[in-house]
Amino acid sequence: MAENQKKQIPLRLSTKLYNQIAAWAEDDFRSVNGQIEYLLTECVRQRKKNGKYVSEELDQPLDIHID
Repeated sequence: MAENQKKQIPLRLSTKLYNQIAAWAEDDFRSVNGQIEYLLTECVRQRKKNGKYVSEELDQPLDIHID
């Protein structure tokens, strides 16, 4: 597959999470799909930067050990 092509995947979200992402996307002038892609890209970039997983609460450290 060419690198510039996008992969389509099914994604199931709770209504509450979808509505929160939709509101955030609207604030950032993005589509919901664009917002999800942006957030995932940022999470991957952060993980590559520091080698750690992103916690559920982004402003709190993650205290899990992966062997």
